[in-house]
Amino acid sequence: MKTFSILLLAFLTSITLIAQDISGQWNGGLKLQGTQLPLVINITKTATGFSATMDSPNQGAMGIPITTTTFENSKLYFAIPNATIEYNGELKDNEFIGIFKQSGQEFPLNFSRNALEKLVFKRPQEPIKPSSYYSEDVIFHNTKANVSLAGTLTLPQKDGNFPVVILISGSGPQNRDEELLGHKPFLVISDYLTKNGIAVLRYDDRGVAKSTGNFKAGTSADFETDVESAIAYLKTRKEINKNKIGLIGHSEGGLIAPMVASKSKDVAFIVLLAGPGIKGNKILLLQKELIEKEQGVSESEIKKGLETNAKLFDLINKSNDSQQLKTDLTNYLSELFANDSTAEIPNGMTKDEFIALQVNQIATPWMQYFIKYDPAPALEKVKCPLLAVNGAKDLQVPSKENLAGIANALKKGGNKKVTIKEYPNLNHLFQESETGAPSDYETIEQTFAPIVLEEMTSWIKLQTK
Repeated sequence: MKTFSILLLAFLTSITLIAQDISGQWNGGLKLQGTQLPLVINITKTATGFSATMDSPNQGAMGIPITTTTFENSKLYFAIPNATIEYNGELKDNEFIGIFKQSGQEFPLNFSRNALEKLVFKRPQEPIKPSSYYSEDVIFHNTKANVSLAGTLTLPQKDGNFPVVILISGSGPQNRDEELLGHKPFLVISDYLTKNGIAVLRYDDRGVAKSTGNFKAGTSADFETDVESAIAYLKTRKEINKNKIGLIGHSEGGLIAPMVASKSKDVAFIVLLAGPGIKGNKILLLQKELIEKEQGVSESEIKKGLETNAKLFDLINKSNDSQQLKTDLTNYLSELFANDSTAEIPNGMTKDEFIALQVNQIATPWMQYFIKYDPAPALEKVKCPLLAVNGAKDLQVPSKENLAGIANALKKGGNKKVTIKEYPNLNHLFQESETGAPSDYETIEQTFAPIVLEEMTSWIKLQTK
């Protein structure tokens, strides 16, 4: 009788699970380095099981086909092989509690029927309107690239003649505020400088927000021409002192600023915020090593990954033909997988599909250019005053190696109007940080360290007296 009761309970439980209707919309928020990316799963019951699509509203991607969808014993699994995406979740109290995987990385992700609550970030440094200065939305044109760039010009007063800086954003598509993980560093910088008598032009990267163009097809050299167009535009404004136009570049922007200044007599000074001073391939290897150490990855795994990436970067450095490069990368990765029994391939994806995906990510125009580019020659030609600063906790553009590279290049070029400073306890975004880890960017309330704002502003005032 006791055995019968247990079996009956198990039978009734299985009936309940089969009867669960998971059809419809499920909402989740994927936290990537702290920021929340809304994802929506649309599940449909079919004669043989379930089918589904995924929406990523913030990325404008709707109805993404999900290749495999299964739901058994309260457990949901779905996969999108061509994006190396997998999800495993268990239904508990009408919510899927699970893990989202993409390209070997894992993130907690829960889905529920409830609408996703928007994260509210506490950002005490963001300016509160109304402003004490004049602000104007503007559009200027890069005729060489047939691109229109939309931005904001802030002036200490509506009328006058002011020194000005152009803000140049870091890698990846950025809007005029360089908005990242709930922070708006360019808005904070612009507000501070303008209140201190310095005009600021900041703009949406090409193909972002209100700017036209194709960001994905661009390289640092293309973005250089956007900055040149910004200078040309400012020279048409009567409120701008044409002899006091400066550039402030963050990260990749700190690579682009010297490219422009080395060729243009219109640049009166430049500020490099975590700017590169060594070749791109070396930066990426250092970045990988430092971030993985902070994440607790074993020394053997770090070494193995660095050797693989170094070989891939070497193939890119030697290549002058994009099609041949893709063949060489494919052959190398195929050999790597054949000789490494521990190499993982995402479920639902063949080895060839996974290798093709990796090659397409590595061989983009931007990546090829960045890996090959050495900033030293351009820095050697910069003759205007230059301020280069970085944080000692920067894990993305490591301070020690890059500031030394900048200093050496400027010295070789004979530029003595140089100030270089490293700030302890600041990360890549110039936030006060204990670890420097990118995963901390969003959780830190501070957007930009006040001491850097103050000292950068004082230096600019000295150059524009």
